[in-house]
Amino acid sequence: MSIIRYQSPETVAWTGLDRWNNLRDELDSLFDMPFWSNFGRQSQLFSGWSPALDLYQNNDNVIARVELPGMRKEDIEISLQDGMLTIAGERKSEGAEGDKAERTERYVGKFRRSVSLPTQVDANKVAATYRDGILTITLPKAEEAKPKQIQVNVE
Repeated sequence: MSIIRYQSPETVAWTGLDRWNNLRDELDSLFDMPFWSNFGRQSQLFSGWSPALDLYQNNDNVIARVELPGMRKEDIEISLQDGMLTIAGERKSEGAEGDKAERTERYVGKFRRSVSLPTQVDANKVAATYRDGILTITLPKAEEAKPKQIQVNVE
């Protein structure tokens, strides 16, 4: 199934208006970017790219998943300092020298993502895996941050 934009009968006959519609769509998509609503990723528009990051937590761990397709594990750096997880790296262009790009939509270059962790973690037990373009970082919660069950005694 495909979605087709509604065209009023008056504009269908004028093929030149289709170019204006495309321009309008491009401008609309510029303002629909998370640029305005998510201040933390505002610099993405002007300074490069920023990979998507999801952060989850359960009773024992905080888990971060980052989309980094096409990267080598050697080009990825992970650091943890003062409750802040930072993922940095660089995606290199795959084109051969002298090739002229006809169209490029994939981001290349350096990136840096930092996220504040919702709880204290045990930095000595952090594990990271990289598979199928997804970086998964498992950060075990510190013992003092784990929820405790308190047993009630009945007398």
